[in-house]
Amino acid sequence: MSLLSLHDIHSFYGHIHALRGISIEVNEGEIVTLIGSNGAGKSTTLRTISGIIHPKQGQILLDGKDISHMKAHTIVLSGIGHVPEGRGIFPKLTVQENLEMGAFTVDDPNEIERRMTYGFELFPRLKERIGQYGGTLSGGEQQMLAIARGLMMNPRILMLDEPSMGLAPLLVELIFDIIKTLNDQGTTILLVEQNALMALSIAHRGYVIQNGVIVIDDTAENLKRNEMVQKAYLGID
Repeated sequence: MSLLSLHDIHSFYGHIHALRGISIEVNEGEIVTLIGSNGAGKSTTLRTISGIIHPKQGQILLDGKDISHMKAHTIVLSGIGHVPEGRGIFPKLTVQENLEMGAFTVDDPNEIERRMTYGFELFPRLKERIGQYGGTLSGGEQQMLAIARGLMMNPRILMLDEPSMGLAPLLVELIFDIIKTLNDQGTTILLVEQNALMALSIAHRGYVIQNGVIVIDDTAENLKRNEMVQKAYLGID
């Protein structure tokens, strides 16, 4: 059984039919990437999974349990973390306060401290800036903070939406190294990423979405060799 599965999901923004019957599966321990052009439905897929919007049709299962119409905070408690596009940190809160907000349902101070320490081990730069306001961090540091905050709920699946957006190449490599480390340590990853080559370099499997429809699904290695993927997303003629 898949850890997370979407079956024939249709999602709308008002009258706009954004997702048109997509089905994807994420197995425990995998990195699965969703690639496609702007407006293809990648972010909408993550928002639908996390309960920000609810599907008009179809079913979302987590460990076989239907979460399609659960409230967003309940889905978080079920084990799905979502790091949104644009980072979404609290600019007027410190690094420490941002991380504490990520553990808003955890009552045990020792457990909060343990999870925060883990985040600082992944991102030592955040520890150096623990008292600094989020809005004063660099773009790369804000992305680190967003991921560390997403980990504060100890998710079984971490969904990352465009984690490399706006970052310098060296920071992109660092972020992807961290994603790989998280996966190696047991976190399942669902990754939306405009940099398709980087995404496919660390993913096990991938889906290509166009106009709200999944048009290809395959292993990451096969997708890198797929002629259509090469032309449309990898810049290879």
